[in-house]
Amino acid sequence: MGDLPETASQTAGPYVHIGCTPNFAGITGVYDEDLGARMITGDVAGERITLTGQVFDGTGTPLRDAMVEAWQADAGGRYAGQDGADPHFTGFGRCACDQATGAFTFETVKPGETPWPQGGTQAPHITLWIVARGINLGLHTRVYFPGDPALETDPVLGRIEHRVRVQTLIADAEKDGVYRFNIHLQGADETVFFDV
Repeated sequence: MGDLPETASQTAGPYVHIGCTPNFAGITGVYDEDLGARMITGDVAGERITLTGQVFDGTGTPLRDAMVEAWQADAGGRYAGQDGADPHFTGFGRCACDQATGAFTFETVKPGETPWPQGGTQAPHITLWIVARGINLGLHTRVYFPGDPALETDPVLGRIEHRVRVQTLIADAEKDGVYRFNIHLQGADETVFFDV
């Protein structure tokens, strides 16, 4: 059997950029900028932060064709569209990873605690959705912030059976307002992903 090329149904990698980040893919003139390029649109409330990281495969190699989306509440714990939500914050970001380094970056705000449907609150977090070559359905994970006392009672973190893996969901504080969250698709440091 000879070598067969990948088909569109076997990979999402190169194609998501054409549809989701056309300017990044070199298709200009459709939109002024790619959807999700800016999460902050004005005088936003709360602490401005930078969330950056890379997506690594099982060999520890950064993926350079990944795309990462971020969904989150504003500093008051409200999502875009909810009553009282910050009008200068979209709550949605989309970033094609750098083709040389594989890095993604979001300029955003530190989210507030959000309600949990069964009562109580969830610790401040950012939900990430990752697609890349070979990932057809997208992977969901969350980023939490180090040192937050709400981590102890977060209902999602509390459901993680293997407690040693909770740390894979905690960002590293690199310096004031800058957090690094690397995503490992496989291996000993594999990030916890959620089936949603």
